[in-house]
Amino acid sequence: MRNFTTVQDIGNLETALEKARYVKQNPYADSALGKNKTLLLIFFNSSLRTRLSTQKAALNLGMNVIVLDINQGAWKLETERGVVMDGDKPEHILEAIPVMGSYCDIIGVRSFARFISKEDDYSEKILNQFIRYSGKPVISMEAATRHPLQSFADLITIEEYKPVARPKVVLSWAPHPKSLPQAVPNSFVEWMKAAGYEIVITHPHGYELDPRFTEGVKIEYDQDKAFEGAHFIYGKNWSAFADPHYGKVLSTDRNWTIDSRKMDLTDNGYFMHCLPVRRNMIVTDQVIESPRSLVLPEAANRVVSAQTVIKEILLGL
Repeated sequence: MRNFTTVQDIGNLETALEKARYVKQNPYADSALGKNKTLLLIFFNSSLRTRLSTQKAALNLGMNVIVLDINQGAWKLETERGVVMDGDKPEHILEAIPVMGSYCDIIGVRSFARFISKEDDYSEKILNQFIRYSGKPVISMEAATRHPLQSFADLITIEEYKPVARPKVVLSWAPHPKSLPQAVPNSFVEWMKAAGYEIVITHPHGYELDPRFTEGVKIEYDQDKAFEGAHFIYGKNWSAFADPHYGKVLSTDRNWTIDSRKMDLTDNGYFMHCLPVRRNMIVTDQVIESPRSLVLPEAANRVVSAQTVIKEILLGL
């Protein structure tokens, strides 16, 4: 594996899950693999789990780790060609990327959708410039359209807790006060489809995701109906995808908040969320604190997904 940006990069999912199980059971077995290798983690956006889990994963593999916050302690970067750089951005990304690449062996990049241009966001302009110009393997730590490390951890978690071979997994929109990217839901659907689970998406009208991700997936606009018989409920907010409302908040309807009544419609279902979560908007205290909440094991598995990916890339260097 050279780069990790989509589910296709991980190869056969059963094999990937076997490797993840090995990593989880033997976290320090390959501590010499990364000796004298450096992982550079570049953050254009805030992070807690992604930063800590990816750094921990690299340290488990014996790597050196450098963390760079672009918006704190680094020059602001211009990303467009042809711009007269007479503003507040003194460095161009096309010089910065090769320099960053010269200091490391693998680069992790976190860069959210900016909601200025759907075309720029969905072409993964920032991420692909790192892949093209760094000369080093690149790991997506959440990009404009996908969050593959999170989705891999979600898959690992579902495999650990699923009560049946092919569980019913529901991705449910829930209200949020701010515009959020579609990266996590896009990626989650992509990985659940690849795993062959029964996947249902439920959301209000107007929140349809990019059809390239949801093709062949059941869309249910009645949240209660979608929850019936489900084994896993994945709560998440996202902003509108379709024009002319791309990146906009169309609703904050609290009737979509995931509560105990709705969870009672499931088949003793588990609640999942990528965190951070807005309590009593996305999900009630009672649900997220219940024994059926997997948010903490799910977060812990972020180390496992990152370590499995970094290990595979190191083996190919």
